[in-house]
Amino acid sequence: MKFLRMFLCVLLIVPCIAKAEPLSLNDALQATNRACSGIDDKLSSLKQMAGINTAITAVGTVAGGVALGAGIAKANVDKEQQELEEKVKRLIAEKSSIPIENIEIENPVEFERQLSSIVNTGISDDTQKIAELEKKSKTLGNVRTGTLAASTVSNIAGTAIATTNKVDEDLEEKINKCISSIKDLSVAKLAAKVENTANDTELSTAERIITACRDYEYIDIKSINKRATGAAVASGIGIGTGVVGTITSAVANTDKTRNGDEQKEKNLNTTANVMAGASTAASATATIFNATQISAIKKVAKVAEACEEALR
Repeated sequence: MKFLRMFLCVLLIVPCIAKAEPLSLNDALQATNRACSGIDDKLSSLKQMAGINTAITAVGTVAGGVALGAGIAKANVDKEQQELEEKVKRLIAEKSSIPIENIEIENPVEFERQLSSIVNTGISDDTQKIAELEKKSKTLGNVRTGTLAASTVSNIAGTAIATTNKVDEDLEEKINKCISSIKDLSVAKLAAKVENTANDTELSTAERIITACRDYEYIDIKSINKRATGAAVASGIGIGTGVVGTITSAVANTDKTRNGDEQKEKNLNTTANVMAGASTAASATATIFNATQISAIKKVAKVAEACEEALR
C-alpha cells in the first residue's frame, strides 16, 4: 500500500514537471543581462577601499615600529644616563671625604673656587653628558608617544573601513541571481539547439555568456567578508594597545614621573614599549588581512569583468 501511494504521487508530479517549459533563448539572454550587469562596478568600489585600508594600516605598522624603536632607544639612553648618575654620585662621595685643611680659607672666594675645583674634577664632563642624555631621552619619549598616537589613529580609520567594506546582502543576492540566470540560460540554449528555434549568432552569444559568467558559482564570496572581519578585529586590538601605550608613554615622559619614583618610571616605559610592540603587530596583521581581501576581491572581480565583457 505504501509503495502504491508513492507510485501515484510520482505519476502526479511528473506531468507537472513535463509541462514546465524553459524560457526562450532570447528571454533567457535578456534575463541574464539584467541579473549579471553591474556586479563589476560594485566590486571595483570594494577593491578600491581595501587598497586604501591596506595603505592606512601599513602606515600604522610603520608608526608602531617607529614607536617601538624609539622606546628601545630611550631605554638604552636611560640606562646610560643612570650609570653616569651613579658614577657621579660615587665621585662626589669620594671628593667629599677629602680633608680641607690644605685649602686656603682666608679668602672666602678663593676657598669656594678651590673646593669647587676639587669636587668637580672629573665630574663636570659627566654632568654635561647626563644633561644631554636627559634631553635625548625626553625627545625619544615624545617620538614614542607621537608615533603611538599616529598608529592608533590609523587603526581607528582601518577599523571603520574594514567594518563597512564588505559584500552586502544586495550584492550577494545579485550574484546568486546571476548564477541562477546562467543555469536558466544553459537550459534555454540546449532547448533552442534541440528544437532548432535559434540562429547560430544567438547560440554563440549564449555560449559566450555562459562560459564567462558560470565561474560565479565556484567563487567563495564570503571569504571577502571573513577577511574584512579579521582586519577589523586586528585594527580594533591595535586601537586598544595604541591608546594604552600613548597614555602610558605620555605619563612616563612627564617631568613629574622622570623626577619621581625611578622604578615607577621604568615600569611605565616598559609598558609603553610592550604596547608599541603589540600595536605594531596588530597593524601588521590588519594589513595582511586587507591585502588578502584585495586578493579575494580580485578573484571575484576577474569573473565579473569577463562576464560584463561577454554581456556587451
